[in-house]
Amino acid sequence: MTDLDISEVAHRAGVPASRLRFYEEKGLIAPTGRRGLRRQYDPGVLERLALIALGRTAGFSLDEIARMTAPDGQPSIDRQMLTDRVEELDRTIRELGVLRDSLRHAAACPAPSHMECPTFRRILKAAVSGVVEVPRKRAPGPP
Repeated sequence: MTDLDISEVAHRAGVPASRLRFYEEKGLIAPTGRRGLRRQYDPGVLERLALIALGRTAGFSLDEIARMTAPDGQPSIDRQMLTDRVEELDRTIRELGVLRDSLRHAAACPAPSHMECPTFRRILKAAVSGVVEVPRKRAPGPP
């Protein structure tokens, strides 16, 4: 199969060419050469971009994703890092479940005032003690 032009890779991967250039700067992908001024990529870059997208969806930073790639470009995924992320996701899911249930109660609470509702007051007390945590967003990263 022949190399793909940067515009073709961008189109097939559904990302802007600027993101491809950024990933190149970060060492996540590499062009095979140029045709005129346009970068050319091996068709395998599409699979690599899919892995990057999956890693980003799972919440990994680009640096973490880069560490999961062997020098030959093949995945070298740290299973402990995956296990740690699963545990983090499980905590977030539990916290979101508590938050969802708390909001659901507050929305349907029959008390004339939320402050008169014993359940709502328990929710407030739990929030102050840190039991009901609003999930922390990861620091914003590059595309």
